[in-house]
Amino acid sequence: MADFHQILFTMHILYSLALGVWAAYSAARREAISGQFWGAVVTYALLAGATLLVGGVLLLSGLQPRSGRIVVYLLYMVWLAIIMPGLFSLMGGRDDMRAALAFSLLAFFNFFTSLSMLERELVGPWVAPS
Repeated sequence: MADFHQILFTMHILYSLALGVWAAYSAARREAISGQFWGAVVTYALLAGATLLVGGVLLLSGLQPRSGRIVVYLLYMVWLAIIMPGLFSLMGGRDDMRAALAFSLLAFFNFFTSLSMLERELVGPWVAPS
């Protein structure tokens, strides 16, 4: 199950990067955000939620990230799961060039945040507490 969590989190990192590039490309071309992008945002939120769910199962089974910082892990994962739909809500569903730029910046921020989590061992390896 820990390997599955790692695969999901790696997918999340790559998906964040892809969303950032996609939104930046749309903003650079001064295009509105497409319906396909909104579908990708929903997929992003579901992927982050699934990763959090698997992490919760690992925590309930008695494992924890090697860093031992469970609260920090949970806070970051909840952030990653709700922030993209939250930005959509905050922007009132806007789909103009500025919205594309905002989503691009947020996706790149999430990408670098996720890399930081990986580097600080907040997402694994999962071990039994000592």
